[in-house]
Amino acid sequence: MADRTVADLVVERLRAWRVPRAFGYPGAAIAPLVSALDAAGGDPDFIPARHEETAAFMATGHAKFTGEIGVCLATQGPAAVHLLNGLYDAKLDSKPVVAIVGEDVTGPLGGAHEEIGLSRLFGDVCNQFVRYGRTPDQVPALLDQAFRTAAATRSPTCVVLPHALQLAAVPDLQPQTAGVVSATPGEPLARVLPHDADLEAAASLLRVGQRVAILVGQGAHGAADEVVALADRLGAGVATSLLGKPVLDERLPFHTGVLGEVGTTAAAQLMGGCDTLLLVGTNDPWTDWFPMPGQVRTIQIDIDGRRIGGRYPVEVPLVGDAADTLRALLARVPDRPNTQWRDVVQTSVDRWRAAAAERAAAPAEPVNPQLVLQELSARLPRRGSVAVDVGSVIYWYARHLELPPGVRAQLCGTLGSMGCALPYAVAAKLARPDEPVVALLGDGAMQLNGLAELITVAHHWQEWRDPRLVVLVLNNRDQSGMGDGRPPGAFAARRPDVPYAGWARLLGLHGVRVDRPDLVGPAWDEVLAADRPSVLEAVVDPAVALDPPEPALADLRGLFADGDAARRVRERVLETGTAVEAEDLV
Repeated sequence: MADRTVADLVVERLRAWRVPRAFGYPGAAIAPLVSALDAAGGDPDFIPARHEETAAFMATGHAKFTGEIGVCLATQGPAAVHLLNGLYDAKLDSKPVVAIVGEDVTGPLGGAHEEIGLSRLFGDVCNQFVRYGRTPDQVPALLDQAFRTAAATRSPTCVVLPHALQLAAVPDLQPQTAGVVSATPGEPLARVLPHDADLEAAASLLRVGQRVAILVGQGAHGAADEVVALADRLGAGVATSLLGKPVLDERLPFHTGVLGEVGTTAAAQLMGGCDTLLLVGTNDPWTDWFPMPGQVRTIQIDIDGRRIGGRYPVEVPLVGDAADTLRALLARVPDRPNTQWRDVVQTSVDRWRAAAAERAAAPAEPVNPQLVLQELSARLPRRGSVAVDVGSVIYWYARHLELPPGVRAQLCGTLGSMGCALPYAVAAKLARPDEPVVALLGDGAMQLNGLAELITVAHHWQEWRDPRLVVLVLNNRDQSGMGDGRPPGAFAARRPDVPYAGWARLLGLHGVRVDRPDLVGPAWDEVLAADRPSVLEAVVDPAVALDPPEPALADLRGLFADGDAARRVRERVLETGTAVEAEDLV
């Protein structure tokens, strides 16, 4: 075909990689590719976001919710800069995303309109792969390499395609031309297992452990059965990282909840009382809440050997797939559970759940935000997805929303950027239009970019078989998740109070505003039964404290068990129950 262009070739290559959709914002330097996508008949589809940052968040959200490679597009200059935040989310949470960026610099380099050095701009966030397309015959292999690198390294990559190249005619590319055409799109799969000697060393450590704790991260996705089987065999207690929260059934009696600043007292007590720690697929940054170094013997399972020992001292490193490695350990560990330790853990869990329910029921002015999440727990659909933003809502999500098995939940875990939840929710809904999606935001995140992306929801919702996309806005008129020591409400005078439910209705969506605790449950019932996407605006009390779980192991940061002073502190901690209830020590 004489009129077949490189832009058409890019679309064909995306199709070969089975990319269902690309997220972006149109612009001059990327216009030929956008036009080619528009002509592709939805294979792949092009989803215009309201901003390049949210397009990158959508691509990252697609990768998080589906396990596939996300794709985002942007033009040059400021648009390319806008991609960075969403791409850093992908990098820090280890998700594969390919960014395709246009460039239209026809004059001398170094001072053109909207010119930015794109290689340097993306050189850190896409440090595994940033390449320029120069000639049409390079493009197929260039895209294949970008996709393979993103998949293999679980990170974002970037391909820059000049505007003139996108318009260039495609030559007759011959597959046998060495170094020009890669004829095998697709992600190669590999089975990664530790060496037998390392597995035996880990099994030996687990066999002698008396009080085993297992900390589960997002890397254990798909290994829930193996985690539970090993925990039962050892009589272990289990906690999760924030990103690992969806991995296990949270109703398990020995599941202590999320560990860390936003987590539960039961998880902190588990870490304080254990003598053996198994880390499974976690790169949790909240190591202040880990056992004191020297208190435990530690095994870490991770498919990326670069992460092992990076957060916490490890005695036995196991590089391998979580499920396969756990199955190999199960074959080496006898069924001799420590029932006394398991009883301690379950008692701690029961206490925490009672305390959490009591906190949620506490009076507030006008509504307790913990109550809003607890009421959702009883109603959350048994299949679907939850997207969580950054701010005080993370605390209530981590502690009060019980995820049923099979419910997917994602957040911007390591970067911690506000403004991710609604783009995530859009990506999750487009990936599974027959399932409900719930997005959890504060009013700050909603004002940041949620109001704009609700327009995207309004544009697409009639295409969905199940129209339910519920956006919870915890409206406390404050920036209460900043943690900077200001009194509650200190920011309220400078934050405009927006009618979020009214904005939804203006867009033709459903909107409910609730400012009484007795109406919270019925409001959830209403939005979860609506015939269109909904905004549930809950007016909540900014004075509800973001208390860390007790005991605060973080107070012991900086202590190491190889000194006399540290040992004396540790002994005092264990004697007084600061690290774990005294009667709970086994």
